[in-house]
Amino acid sequence: MDVALDPRRYSIVDLIRRKRDGGAWSPDEATWIIEAYTAGWIADEQMSALAMAVFFRGMSAEELDPWTAAMVAGGVRLDYSDLDRPTVDKHSTGGVGDKITLVLTPLVAACGVAVPQLSGRGLGHTGGTLDKLESIPGWRGDLDSAQVRRQLLEVGGAIVAAGPDLAPADRKLYALRDVTGTVESIPLIASSIMSKKIAEGTGALVLDVKVGSGAFMKDLDSARRLARTMVRIGSGAGVRTVALLSDMSTPLGLTAGNALEVREAVEVLAGGGPDDVVELTLALAREMLAAVGVEADPAEVLASGRAMDRWRRLVRAQGGDPDAPLPTALETEVVTAPSDGVLERLDAMAVGLAAWHLGAGRVRKEDDVQAAAGVELHAQRGDEVRAGQPLLTLHTDTPERFAAARAALAGAVGVADPRSAAAPGPLLLGRVD
Repeated sequence: MDVALDPRRYSIVDLIRRKRDGGAWSPDEATWIIEAYTAGWIADEQMSALAMAVFFRGMSAEELDPWTAAMVAGGVRLDYSDLDRPTVDKHSTGGVGDKITLVLTPLVAACGVAVPQLSGRGLGHTGGTLDKLESIPGWRGDLDSAQVRRQLLEVGGAIVAAGPDLAPADRKLYALRDVTGTVESIPLIASSIMSKKIAEGTGALVLDVKVGSGAFMKDLDSARRLARTMVRIGSGAGVRTVALLSDMSTPLGLTAGNALEVREAVEVLAGGGPDDVVELTLALAREMLAAVGVEADPAEVLASGRAMDRWRRLVRAQGGDPDAPLPTALETEVVTAPSDGVLERLDAMAVGLAAWHLGAGRVRKEDDVQAAAGVELHAQRGDEVRAGQPLLTLHTDTPERFAAARAALAGAVGVADPRSAAAPGPLLLGRVD
């Protein structure tokens, strides 16, 4: 047995204690932890304790880099360097109403770049791209590597789930983090995201790091630290990586929920849709094209209809029917504006939790979601509203969920006098490269 794989090489209890007490691991110890956990030599309760120690004590670059490299090395690493065009992917750290991937993937593909978009499912208040797309009749995201390669050649983009052989340690560790309250840890978030993105074989990566109440990172300083950590890991692994910081204090666009967000994404592809969704999509598209040296104007491609054509091809290639009606909820309920004025605050976390209560999200990964459930917004921050006008529409198939959704929205809305209302801040908050 390779000495690095020897289960007796280190004591996991000693390593937990050292991190708990503020000490550091050597690069070899960090590597061994991931290898031993993947091999089943470290019990889940021990890894849970270790994750909690990391949550409070953090990891240095000297620990995190070999930790992440071991996560990549523990599974397959795909290679698309032989394709006839460059590859680039995008990753968002998660938010409310974030349907950007649905527009961005076909848009960048229509610019002549291959986009192997690795996506996930929602958990808690953050929506999952795969859940959204599965509201399209027939669509599936479980493609194998040969199918992804073929679709990249034929369509230019694929939106797929991570296979079981891609960074398998992350699959195990993510499940533990979710049930042990250790999700919001910069080193654990960074290694989780970057191990999968490095393993998927993309040549470049653009990160959308969310900031605000509806994001994991609540303040700009934390978000910038996370962005810098991920950019460093990606660049060190040979993946050209850049990050944008974007606001997630209020929902993105006018919908939060699976089929609702697909409908809105199609509106953007058709040349309409909310301004903030268009703005962020184009900003990320420009970064993706610049990262691989392709000169194209994504705004022109979007306006021309070529991105819509590519969307329809992508949906069909993955078994979906782009012309099929999307699911609609059996029941709706309207939330009205409390007073006249300017909508100064609409809390993203509250809207995300309301959508979750309505059935758009899940408690556990194995739970089902309602395709049609969610929240539809009739105004955005900065809009003038009148008392009693529809502000939100709640959608669900199970009306007994309305009470919990309304409770989640308590205190989420702030309407101010137009003379004193604060103007909405910028959507884009910074860039890290």
